[in-house]
Amino acid sequence: MLHNIAKLCQYRRKVFHILPHVRCATRRQLSTPALESPEVDVALSTGRILKISSGKYARFADGCSVVTIGDTAVMVTAVAKQKSQNASFLPLVVDYRQKSAAAGRIPTNFLRRELGPSEKEILSARLVDRSIRPLFPAEFRYDTQIVCNMLAIDSANPPDVQAINGASAALALSDIPWNGPVGAVRVGLVDNEAIINPTRKEMQLSSLDLVVTATRQNLVVMLEGRGNVVNENELRMAIKKGTKEAQLIINGIERLQKMYGKPKRALEPLPAVDEEIQNAVQTMSEMRLREIFRDYSHDKFSRDQAVSKTRTDTIDKVWSSFPAADPGVISETFNKFVKGVFREMLLEEKRRCDGRGLDDLRKISCSVNLHKPLHGSALFQRGQTQVFCTVALDSPESALRLDPIASLDSGMRSKNFFLHYEFPPYATGETGKIGPIGRREIGHGALAEKGLVPIIPNEHSFTVRLTSEVLESNGSSSMATVCAGSMALMDAGVPVQEAAAGVAIGLITKYENNDTKHLQDYCILTDLLGIEDYMGDMDMKVAGTRRGMTAIQADIKVPGIPLKVVMEALQKSMEARFKILDLMDETIGASRTVRKDCWPVTDRLVIEAHQRAKLLGSGGTNLRRLYLETGVQLTPDDETSFRIFAPSEAAMHEAKEYLENLLKAEKIPDLEFGAIYTARIVELRDTGVMVTLYPSMPPTLLHNSQLDQRKIAHPSALGLQVGAEIQVKYFGRDPVSGYMRLSRKVLQGPATAMIRNLDRPGAAGATAGATTNPTTSGVEDVKS
Repeated sequence: MLHNIAKLCQYRRKVFHILPHVRCATRRQLSTPALESPEVDVALSTGRILKISSGKYARFADGCSVVTIGDTAVMVTAVAKQKSQNASFLPLVVDYRQKSAAAGRIPTNFLRRELGPSEKEILSARLVDRSIRPLFPAEFRYDTQIVCNMLAIDSANPPDVQAINGASAALALSDIPWNGPVGAVRVGLVDNEAIINPTRKEMQLSSLDLVVTATRQNLVVMLEGRGNVVNENELRMAIKKGTKEAQLIINGIERLQKMYGKPKRALEPLPAVDEEIQNAVQTMSEMRLREIFRDYSHDKFSRDQAVSKTRTDTIDKVWSSFPAADPGVISETFNKFVKGVFREMLLEEKRRCDGRGLDDLRKISCSVNLHKPLHGSALFQRGQTQVFCTVALDSPESALRLDPIASLDSGMRSKNFFLHYEFPPYATGETGKIGPIGRREIGHGALAEKGLVPIIPNEHSFTVRLTSEVLESNGSSSMATVCAGSMALMDAGVPVQEAAAGVAIGLITKYENNDTKHLQDYCILTDLLGIEDYMGDMDMKVAGTRRGMTAIQADIKVPGIPLKVVMEALQKSMEARFKILDLMDETIGASRTVRKDCWPVTDRLVIEAHQRAKLLGSGGTNLRRLYLETGVQLTPDDETSFRIFAPSEAAMHEAKEYLENLLKAEKIPDLEFGAIYTARIVELRDTGVMVTLYPSMPPTLLHNSQLDQRKIAHPSALGLQVGAEIQVKYFGRDPVSGYMRLSRKVLQGPATAMIRNLDRPGAAGATAGATTNPTTSGVEDVKS
């Protein structure tokens, strides 16, 4: 017994003697950076090198990568919880943060630090989310967070696309189950030639800005882009080239993953559902569901209510037959079965739940000029999707100013056209809190704005704000916004080049074992319904004119679709767009007014340089008074030219009358170059005398150098006094300062001209008689 106790004590002494050394070694191993971090270089077809590295930063994250192109570097981390929260979906969150420090800037807000996410950050986060979400396994339902952190940004390479590649590499290197990697590139179009990852300077010349995300075997996962009315053939070519180029990035990430990737964690399989429960759900609901989806008289709410009633009845009956079963499992089984029946009926019957064929549009009606006080308005109704758009025209000073980082990223300092999109809860017959704009609204509004920007002329004299209010929603409200917004802009008199319209294209597929490369069957749906979006595999929104595409966004819910299907969807969207434009042209052509009384007007005011001070007033008081009284804004272009913006024609007339009276009090006689005038001295200064030629004239300086042919130090040396009159010669106004140029010394000689006295009353231009003067003896004095 004592022997065993002694051995135990000896063992404990050895352990505690070794443990500090083990702790120190572990701490030293974690604190010492690796001698070389895993890195791979991807050579793009343009010759640019994309570097993907890992292992140096954020080693506590499940996965981390740094993507560098040029001097732009983005770090992306991926972390997923080890335990599931029993969610019925994937709780994935993507955060994209722009850092002023990455550009060597300091934020300009009050706290001088990054605040809430900006619109650009939200749009970039959505870009990353839509690129990686389809590739997570169905069984993976763990809380997952992707954080995209901008390390450095140069003036040539935008970081948003590289954030997608960074997220792909971080997930591939981590132990998080994911069926990637994906690769993403930006495609530009300059002189009908596709350019991969163009610089900001090249993007200024490009007619296309398209982001393509693809996975292995040339499968498209996500599309997002805008175009300056790009032809469909050029768009197809750009998508094909972007998909092919993405394979180079995928190969690079796979090489990095093979050498340094972590083994993927084991997934907990979803709870198996008893086959008897599945058969019971099918038996009790299949016939009722098929009847509901074949009843073409249903609208959104009646169909949802019928399916909901079937769900309740089925769950109650199945649970009564299997009391030990979990009602939640029965409900989820029913939801999967509903989706299967809906998709199967579409693939078999090629007829949709509202009775339309695959290529048919819903009934469309539209109207413009709805309310007299509005500059422009339009209502667009497509099925049960209703959008009301209004246009407000304001002065150029109302343009949207961008923050420095957004300006560096986009190349624009301000926007004189912007669209605000609103989706209130009553649009879907629900209640909810109306507060700050959400990510979904920002994304849909940005897409609609992309679709309308190309049809608006680059140079126009107003700031245009287009607001879109979704009043009903059962389908793509963003594409309805493009249609309504286009008509509202025309109704407001904005000189748009041509009308634009948009349509949503859906997809139903059938495949096995996640092999979407070889689809067993599929059907493309034109003018997507809300239920078809929820049950389907793709939501592709395409906006454009008759000449080509202006905006595109494809959300794909399966692990990629072949290029053949993408091209067919683009063809369907073009055919549907032409039909919508025909209906819009009939409406806008029949009811568009020539001119509205409420439209704002602009004009230009040109004044003399010396009148500027009188026009502005002390501290700009005259301009503020003009704005408060008439609503008219005066904006200086240069020293003598002003832009006038008036909210209406009546306000412009009132403003012009105000300005005429203001400048009329300052109206001066026309002075003749080289003529001699009588000037009155109002002040003596060390540098000269202040004189006036007529009563309302502001005093001007007659310098000592122009008083006498002799050099004098002070005007008193000549006996000049305040109130005295002298003759001066007028040499016009200084072209820079606007001050009069007068001289007395040039008159100290023989009389050569008539003297004009503007300070005395009398008939203008009448000769009053001759006067004598020590310096101008024998010169006539003409009173005017």
